Amino acid sequence: MARAYKKDRRRPWQASAVRSASITVMAARWKPSVTVAAVASRGRAGDTRGVDEYLLVEEETAAGLRINNPAGHLEPGESLVDAVAREVLEETASAFIADRLVGVYLARLDGDVTYLRFAFAGTVAAADPARRLDAGIVRTLWLTLDELRACRDRHRSVLVLRSVEDAASGCAVALDRLVTDPSVHRP
Repeated sequence: MARAYKKDRRRPWQASAVRSASITVMAARWKPSVTVAAVASRGRAGDTRGVDEYLLVEEETAAGLRINNPAGHLEPGESLVDAVAREVLEETASAFIADRLVGVYLARLDGDVTYLRFAFAGTVAAADPARRLDAGIVRTLWLTLDELRACRDRHRSVLVLRSVEDAASGCAVALDRLVTDPSVHRP
């Protein structure tokens, strides 16, 4: 008589327990990389049609020079808003003030790394010429939405254009909807 086995309905990323000699071993929990990105715009100098241009960085990657939003990883002890301000300062030498959350994006990039990205729109001050750009950042540049669309093959990820388009279309979540509990700032 053949035994009937139930199909394991767990998803591959769900923790599974293995019981051996009264020791339970839990599989590693899957965790996405949390990142922040900035979308800053300004009117194009000398343009009377009201065309905006967006702050981007050109950075060295394993795939060569790529265009990205000023962006990076959330670090321990900081809020999302603090993280995006720090990343913009490090990558563009400009102070950034977020005024709204544009969107939250989940994407698997770089092979098998999943990113949870929080994109913020806001304003930047003029760059501090005495400040060095973060390692790997070659330069900052300002591109219109049409120029950014025309160079898709140079984008670091699909999230670069998506976050700029979402900001340009007015996507907005008030910053007071983001809560950082004081426990985050404790050592």
